[in-house]
Amino acid sequence: MLNNEMVGLGKKRSVIREIFEYGNQRAKVVGKENIFDFSIGNPNVPAPDSVARAIEEIAQMDPVAVHGYTSAQGAEGVRQAMADDLNRRFGTDYGAHNFYMTCGAAASLTICLKALTASPEDEFLIFAPYFPEYQVFIQNGAGAKCVVIPAQIEDFQINFPVLEKSITPHTKGVLVNSPNNPSGVVYSNETMQKLADLLEEKSAEYGHPIYLISDEPYREIIYDGQAVPFIAPMYRNTLVCYSYSKSLSMPGERIGYILVPDSVEAFEDVYAAICGAGRVLGYVCAPALFQMVAAKCAGQTADLSVYETNRKLLLDGLRSFGYTCVAPGGAFYLFPRTLEPDAATFCECAKKYDLLLVPGDGFGVPGHMRVSYCVQTETIQRALPLFEKLAREYHAI
Repeated sequence: MLNNEMVGLGKKRSVIREIFEYGNQRAKVVGKENIFDFSIGNPNVPAPDSVARAIEEIAQMDPVAVHGYTSAQGAEGVRQAMADDLNRRFGTDYGAHNFYMTCGAAASLTICLKALTASPEDEFLIFAPYFPEYQVFIQNGAGAKCVVIPAQIEDFQINFPVLEKSITPHTKGVLVNSPNNPSGVVYSNETMQKLADLLEEKSAEYGHPIYLISDEPYREIIYDGQAVPFIAPMYRNTLVCYSYSKSLSMPGERIGYILVPDSVEAFEDVYAAICGAGRVLGYVCAPALFQMVAAKCAGQTADLSVYETNRKLLLDGLRSFGYTCVAPGGAFYLFPRTLEPDAATFCECAKKYDLLLVPGDGFGVPGHMRVSYCVQTETIQRALPLFEKLAREYHAI
């Protein structure tokens, strides 16, 4: 006998991956240049030169040290470099002991959820629209319950009245993602402070900490002079999950970290639980080479300006064709309403123009679609007439 739950997950990939694979197969028929794949958040800008330089420098070091095991939670010097970067940028006072190096954001999230879940009755709250794998990580990975807070589709900000009613004695944590995937919306400083105050109030009411898990892989991709609030100093029981996949354009290298601030209640036990969860899940000792690369390049980014160019081009174009879309403040996604209530049908219709779009149902918001604009600007320019043809088709109906 096999674990049927795992068999099911293995046979049914995420809708994002399904569409991405469809595009790969379709490209063999019509040519890759004729596929307008807006399905996956795979950065299209190259990693900064500093990444290549770091790899070259590290390659000259003792190969045993470069390619050997580090401490389970990551090399101490690397973790101190993570601390130094945040301390410089946010005026904090972290040390190496506050960090656990991971194989990217997915590993960070699954470790945190596994570490915090003590009972199948534990609940983690997520806000729609959300990254679809959150449900998998919570339910199938940690064995906890996932509670979805419905979206405010007019702005995709936090629906506080529903949130407050949804927090119960079983609430173990709240997961936030800002800038958001798939909407690109950024939660303001006022919003995050309101969330922190509410969680403090509810933690006191129920007599146990309610953890805030902040998923921050898009922290540096921000537009219009906005700032992404750094939530950890605002709420003491915050765990930060970070990945260098987007900021340094190296998603395939799978490197990130978990930050556990000293302010977290029972810090030593929580950090030990993080280490224990990493052990259970097999995430000890993140790739040593890219730990060192991340340490050398901490605080740097790829040239992210192309995303701002793409955002304006695509947002203005879609709106001019009659699509309704909340303007993203960060990340590299649009989340427009589809031109019919059934998003899956709409995205299937788009395929005849070789436009690959992701229905919003999997993100918890039917009637919307995710459009990933981390593509070549020329791709958007060539795709806009096709979006217009698709819109005219629906407007004619």
